[in-house]
Amino acid sequence: MQFFAYEHLPPHLRDVSRPFGEMAKSIVDTLPRNPERTVALRKLLESKDAAVRAFLFKDAI
Repeated sequence: MQFFAYEHLPPHLRDVSRPFGEMAKSIVDTLPRNPERTVALRKLLESKDAAVRAFLFKDAI
């Protein structure tokens, strides 16, 4: 769950990361611990990282 923390981020990145952190918490709180839950969290983390990169993306000139 440490990689889903968002409180330390600046506001513009916090807004992008927060929904992923909330979803991760929901997954941990509602699904049994098993390899598929781990996969779900890993893929969610990959998605969060991509969303942050998409937000920060700058077109090359």
